[in-house]
Amino acid sequence: MILCVTLNAALDVTYSVDEVRWHAGNRVAAVAQRAGGKGVNVARVLHTLGEDVLVTGLVGGDTGAQIRADVQAAGLAEAFQDVTGESRRTVAVVDAAAGDATGFWEPGPPVAPDDWARFLDRYDGLLTGARAVVLTGSLPPGLSPEVYADLVHRARKAGVPVVLDADAEALAVGVSAEPDIVKPNVDELRRATGFTDRLPGAEALRAQGARAVVVSAGPDGLIASTPDGRWAARPQDRVSGNPTGAGDASVAALVRGLVADTSWPERLADAVALSASAVLRPLAGDVDLAAYRRFRDTVSIEEI
Repeated sequence: MILCVTLNAALDVTYSVDEVRWHAGNRVAAVAQRAGGKGVNVARVLHTLGEDVLVTGLVGGDTGAQIRADVQAAGLAEAFQDVTGESRRTVAVVDAAAGDATGFWEPGPPVAPDDWARFLDRYDGLLTGARAVVLTGSLPPGLSPEVYADLVHRARKAGVPVVLDADAEALAVGVSAEPDIVKPNVDELRRATGFTDRLPGAEALRAQGARAVVVSAGPDGLIASTPDGRWAARPQDRVSGNPTGAGDASVAALVRGLVADTSWPERLADAVALSASAVLRPLAGDVDLAAYRRFRDTVSIEEI
């Protein structure tokens, strides 16, 4: 089982429009609503690929109940911890004309110390039998940036490898606990290290404790710094659509490769292809498996 942790779970609302007219009224062509948060999206992709997954995290209020119900309806096993307060919503506006999306993310409910203590007890129990842990996404109010480092330490103590996908101080502190893989995008890398160049930034995170670092840059693919070498992985063609869940799809590929102990070039090719296939789908957490298989054979891998 792969344990996917979403501390700031959300109800994702996606508006599809023909073309966004900023500072004006927009007619929405279609609306979709589903459980989200980065860890939930990763779990959806893994489930689609046939992996055994379990979703946990924090949910609260009526929105939290909707999140839990939708996760169950998707066939995902869940062990969410209820908290006081109302879970957040996110809104993604997909602009068909631009082939891109704009997101609006609510902060989430404040987490009380007692709620966090109950979650930690649950998390420690769920580590038993886990083949890997994915820690990903923003932190709700009330949690310090050190919590990801604590969760990594607990997983390592239980002998469970960890993939961390976080931002800003939570990422900068989290790498000190030596996660097996860290997957920032270029903006997250800059906020955590100050580097705008991907490779020096990845090396900096490794120097701070991360065992391997994979930096995503959208259509420009991935740069990886690992104990086995450094690689650049690039898609053959640029795809347009909804990029909201592309990073989550690449995390799913990386943790899948970690569990299967595949080579790094194989993991990176999978991550690039799966990420591109996610862009073709209208909702984060979905992938186009036929496109994934096509893209997989065309990914360019270069050792650097």
